[in-house]
Amino acid sequence: MNETLALWERYQKNLVVCPSVGVWLDPSRMRYDERYLEQMGERMEGAFRAMAELEKGAIANPDERRMVGHYWLRAPELAPTGEIRDAIVSMKRQVAEFAENVHQGVIKPAQADRFKNLLVIGIGGSALGPQFVASALGSPSDALRPFFFDNTDPDGMDRTLAKIGQGLAETLTVVISKSGATKETRNGMLEAKAAYERAGLPFEKHALAVTGEGGLLHRTAASEGWLATFPMWDWVGGRTSELSAVGLLPAALQGIDIDAMLSGARDADVVTRAKSVRHNPSATLSLLWYLAGGGRGHKAMVVLPYKDRLELFSRYLQQLVMESLGKERDLEGRVVHQGLVVYGNKGSTDQHAYVQQLRDGPDNFFVTFIRVLTERTAGALVEVEPGITSGDYLDGFWLGTRRALNESGRDSLTLTLENVSPRSVGALIAIYERAVGYYASLIGINAYHQPGVEAGKKAAAEVLELEVRIMRVLAEARGELLGVQQIAERAGEPAEVEAVHHVLERLAANPARGVTRVGGDPRAVALGDARATLLDAKFRRVG
Repeated sequence: MNETLALWERYQKNLVVCPSVGVWLDPSRMRYDERYLEQMGERMEGAFRAMAELEKGAIANPDERRMVGHYWLRAPELAPTGEIRDAIVSMKRQVAEFAENVHQGVIKPAQADRFKNLLVIGIGGSALGPQFVASALGSPSDALRPFFFDNTDPDGMDRTLAKIGQGLAETLTVVISKSGATKETRNGMLEAKAAYERAGLPFEKHALAVTGEGGLLHRTAASEGWLATFPMWDWVGGRTSELSAVGLLPAALQGIDIDAMLSGARDADVVTRAKSVRHNPSATLSLLWYLAGGGRGHKAMVVLPYKDRLELFSRYLQQLVMESLGKERDLEGRVVHQGLVVYGNKGSTDQHAYVQQLRDGPDNFFVTFIRVLTERTAGALVEVEPGITSGDYLDGFWLGTRRALNESGRDSLTLTLENVSPRSVGALIAIYERAVGYYASLIGINAYHQPGVEAGKKAAAEVLELEVRIMRVLAEARGELLGVQQIAERAGEPAEVEAVHHVLERLAANPARGVTRVGGDPRAVALGDARATLLDAKFRRVG
């Protein structure tokens, strides 16, 4: 049979069609056959059982003795207790009512008639999901225009505040942190508060929180009289929190139809519970991820959405997939170093970036194309050539890239959406959440904890404690010039001399910090060893 016709036959045979959510998955350009599905049948049955137990309320995060209940957010009746069910229903009602009151001007800023901007402060799952949804579903007619503090970079926050400009008086700020102790979010909150105060605005009349009850942020919001607080629960992890108040509140305030998002996710959950792999896109995805990487994540997943609205989806997936699956040990405690690398941007931009390597370089990846059939949400048909639109080109580039990769023996799969809408975005989130859960079962790891992230936070805290000791040493030296090794020794950390060097470099580069460097500027060296000059610097406290 002609190879092209053989691929057509393979496409027809393997296509996973989900009409209830307007999604279909084409795995035909992945190299697998019936024997693979049969070989993996027993393991997939185990994944189905594990997922069913999780949805019933089993302790799926044994490290913290927590249930994992993000699936209940779009189907509260499935929650294992009436208390959880009622809490979800109440949260959804509270979000909808608050957003409506903001839109109607019932809740308004201290010195303006109406809120027009939204500043979301969060990190990781408290920012990536809301950012993705805001970008995918935003429009010029949004009720509130969204902005984000998603890092602890002062310059980045200054840039965001500059975009808001005089509109700060009309800006509602949402601070999202389960405990309130997450340093990046706390820093963003304090930076925002300072900006409001500089503008002569009461922060508490512009602020609300999404947080855990009784935590630091919850207590702060209550004591300062913020506009409102919304719940975060232990049984919803950050990377699966987009359909909780974490994501629903910013979306509702922006003017996005959150009922449609929840409906799309709910219907996708029904589809992805199917025990038949051929009718279950999440099960198919998990099996193909396993196949491509040999069950060890040996190949990266390159995500290429052929739609500008989905440009941030790969960033969202990086956390959902990599934080869930990147684990040192399996469920038996054995060292396995599992994971699945995710990267990507968008088509056809990547055809002018790294598709060259995908086709002709190392075969260390597989591609997930995401294709959207609807060309534009509004506007007249524009022909860039007789009978040809820009959208025709976009789809042509997808087909051409898919074909070129297949001809080079490179694996790809394609997920097609009818459109980008609140409903389809909800479905997309749900499909990948469950695919991650199934894959975790296939490789035998816990997808719902993140010890590596906690280790990084602990190390960062130790560096900050070291900085405090450095500043104390310089203050006690009363202007004396000290070398890096001397400072490290007086700080009681002689072995941490390199960390002391890096801290001092940054402090000296910011005059307001009160530390000056004498010598050690390689830019002033015309000849000689600039490296030695840099490392021979001495420091002292000024002011």
